[in-house]
Amino acid sequence: MLSRTADHLYWLARYLERAETVARMLEAEQQLAMLPRPAESAERSRRATLMALGAHEFYDTRAPGATGDVLDFLAFDREYPDSIVSCISRARENARAVRGSIASEVWETINATWLEMRTFERRKGAERSRNLFEFVRQRSHMIRGVHVVAMLRDEAYHFLRIGSFLERADGTLRLLDARSSSTAADQGAIDPHEWTVLLRTLSAFEAYRKLFRGAVTPQRVAEMFILRPDVPRSLRRCMVEVRDNLHAVVSSTSAETERRAGALQAALEFGRAEELLPPLLPAYLTDKIEQLTLIGDGIARDFLVSEAVA
Repeated sequence: MLSRTADHLYWLARYLERAETVARMLEAEQQLAMLPRPAESAERSRRATLMALGAHEFYDTRAPGATGDVLDFLAFDREYPDSIVSCISRARENARAVRGSIASEVWETINATWLEMRTFERRKGAERSRNLFEFVRQRSHMIRGVHVVAMLRDEAYHFLRIGSFLERADGTLRLLDARSSSTAADQGAIDPHEWTVLLRTLSAFEAYRKLFRGAVTPQRVAEMFILRPDVPRSLRRCMVEVRDNLHAVVSSTSAETERRAGALQAALEFGRAEELLPPLLPAYLTDKIEQLTLIGDGIARDFLVSEAVA
C-alpha cells in the first residue's frame, strides 16, 4: 500500500475516535456539573479535562471572551484542531482522499455525520449541544460497525484498526487522567460519584458491577480500564489489537515499533493492581501515554507520510 493511502486511513480512524473521546469527556463534565459540589472543585475538574486533552495552552491563548465555555471550545471551535467539529471535518477529508480504499457505506456514513455536525453548529445557546454527545457516540459506533462488516480484511482495514485502537487507548488514559488529576487537586478527596459518572460516560457501569462488588473506587476503575483483557476500551485490550494489526502490515522497517507495542502489551499482561493506587496513578498514566506516543511516532516513521491530510 502507498504510504499516502496508509496515512489517510490511519488518521481517518484516529480523528473519528478522538471526536468520540472528546464527546465522552464533555459528557462527563456536563453530568458532574449537576452534582452539588464547590465551585472551586468544578473549576479544577474543567481544568483537569483541558490539561488531560492537551488543550489548556491553546485555550489560554485565546482572546478573553472569544472561546465561550469549555464545552463550546472543545466541541465547536474550528480553530482548535482537536475539537469535535474539527476532528470530524478532518476525518471526512481523509476519507474523501481514499474513497477507493474504503467501502462506499463507510464514506456515506462519515459524510452524513459531517453534514449533521454542521446543523449542530448552526444552533444557538443550549440547543447547540443538546443530544450532541449521544449523536457523536452513536455515529462513531455506526462507522466502526460499517467498516467491520463491509470491508475486506486487507491492509486498508488493518490501518483503520491500528488508528482506531491506538487512539482509543490514548483516549481512555486521558479520561482516567482527567479524573485522577481532579482528585489529586482536591487534596486526595475521592468522590465516588465522579468515578461513577466516568463509568457511565464510557458505557461501562454495568460491566463494572459484574466485575466488582462494593463501592466504585478509583483503583478498581483504573484496573478495569488498564489491565482487564475483556473490557473493550481497556489499554490492554487496545494493545492486543494494535499489535495484531501491526503484525498484519509488518514491513522491513517496523520491527522496533512492533517490539515497543509488544513490550507494552506484555507489561500490561503481567501488571499488578497495586501499581494503580490513587497516589501512583497520575505518574503511571503519564508514563503509558508517553509510551503510546512513541508507538505512534514509530508508526508514522515506518508507514506514513507527513504531507497527507492529518
